[in-house]
Amino acid sequence: MTPLEHTTRAARVKVMIFDVDGILTDGSLTYGADGEITKTFNVLDGLGIQLLQKTGVITAIISARKSPIVLARARDLGINHVWQGHHDKRVAFAELLEKTGVTAEQCGYIGDDVIDLPLLTQVGFAVTVPTGHPEVQYRAHYVTRAGGGRGAVREVCDMVMRAQGTYEQALAPYFA
Repeated sequence: MTPLEHTTRAARVKVMIFDVDGILTDGSLTYGADGEITKTFNVLDGLGIQLLQKTGVITAIISARKSPIVLARARDLGINHVWQGHHDKRVAFAELLEKTGVTAEQCGYIGDDVIDLPLLTQVGFAVTVPTGHPEVQYRAHYVTRAGGGRGAVREVCDMVMRAQGTYEQALAPYFA
């Protein structure tokens, strides 16, 4: 796919949806001695999400795993649409479409494994990361340069804002 095609698809995004493990994180799960699982999130990704929201793009999380850490991160970032524990992500996606009133074509989704294929094949802007499963990379419209949990989400947020002509406006307060 050409850069122009990426830009055209990103320009139509009204809702950007994120998987968690391997996308908002690097995919590692750290288990403590007490069995507690921790995840590490990237601050660049977080600010990218917040900037994207300020431009009017709705953000959402759909994850197969369930974790209070994800809820805390979503709350910190102002992500109001969060579905966890959905191994069949199509159910959560249908609910999101109904709640937001957008079409699948107006959504972007970034995921990295075969569990994400049902959404990646429906959305207008399908994205994965360099470590994404080969079947996912084959079907994605765009593969990020940055890895999951290492700036991939920021790269996509910036791409959407640039495609929609809102990037400079989103960054303007930081140059004042």
